[in-house]
Amino acid sequence: MDFTTLTIEFLGKLASIVGNYGWAIIVLTIIVRICLWPLNVSQQRSMRMMQTLQPKLKAIQDRYKNNPQVMQQKMMEFYKEHKFNPMGGCLPLLIQMPIFILLYSALMSPQFIQTAGNANFLFINRLDTTLRASAGISNDGVMGTSKYDRFISGKTATVYLPDETLNNVKITKPNQALEIQGELIPGENIDFKISLDNLNLKFSQLQKIEKAEVTITDVNTKETEKVTFNRQGEILAASVPSIEVKQSFHFDVLLLIALFGLTMYISQKVMMTTNNQKEQDPAQAAIQKSMGTFMPIMIIATFVIIPIPAGVLLYLVTSNIFQIAQSIIVNKQMDIEHASKVADIEIDNAKKIDNKE
Repeated sequence: MDFTTLTIEFLGKLASIVGNYGWAIIVLTIIVRICLWPLNVSQQRSMRMMQTLQPKLKAIQDRYKNNPQVMQQKMMEFYKEHKFNPMGGCLPLLIQMPIFILLYSALMSPQFIQTAGNANFLFINRLDTTLRASAGISNDGVMGTSKYDRFISGKTATVYLPDETLNNVKITKPNQALEIQGELIPGENIDFKISLDNLNLKFSQLQKIEKAEVTITDVNTKETEKVTFNRQGEILAASVPSIEVKQSFHFDVLLLIALFGLTMYISQKVMMTTNNQKEQDPAQAAIQKSMGTFMPIMIIATFVIIPIPAGVLLYLVTSNIFQIAQSIIVNKQMDIEHASKVADIEIDNAKKIDNKE
């Protein structure tokens, strides 16, 4: 069992508890963010410390700008003295990237499309749909397709022998097992073939195969059809009627992308809000301000080009909202700690003055 299947099964269990796959994705996001809470707090503290230390770092850079080797050495000594790791803020992002990829793979997989691809949530029509996608009607015997669509088979097949029926026969490399014979012309029958070698059976069983039922998924339209393949020599072949479908624009996904950009912008603004902004280097402050403005725009542009499922965008929006709440809480905690330190310093200074008098 691969990680994609495990993710889908875990989402299914969450959905059975909370009642909907949309809520299941939100609960999954919260679980992930809670597990990463200590690392994200460390990242936020690291950013606050970086802002505080920036003027001193700039002074070192200005002093040794003509000697890069010495400047690097002095900066490392400075980091060590203040127990600061400049790469500490990257770890939460590195950990979250595999989770994002895994969820993307799960929601784009045939298993999820067959299990809950048509699940809706709030204003989202389908959790597996992307910004531009074609909508096909599953299990109607006709494959809705366009000229450059790609097809994959399910992971298992039902195989018929003369004297028995074998269920759940594993198909090796389902993403590559299914091939189209000839040219794909929407509106005409699509000729599919699967080599017998792609069925995980003994040689004696392969020789007896008469036909097999395989679920086929159009990756572009998300449509699935259960197709009967008949044996022709060393391959299984099937001819499936098709109709041409047009791509449609999904405004619910566009709204999710806009929400992602907005929540990301707010999240970055909140994370940069500190009491030490006056001490920050103006050039660094300008860079951070530009990053906070243009980074969401760049990512939104990327999401418009790259097909991201609505469920993954729901995960990202929820993650950003959680980050905003966490940043507000941690910022208040750090403000209290900072005020306490300032008060302690003032008390110590007052005691020193009293002792001198």
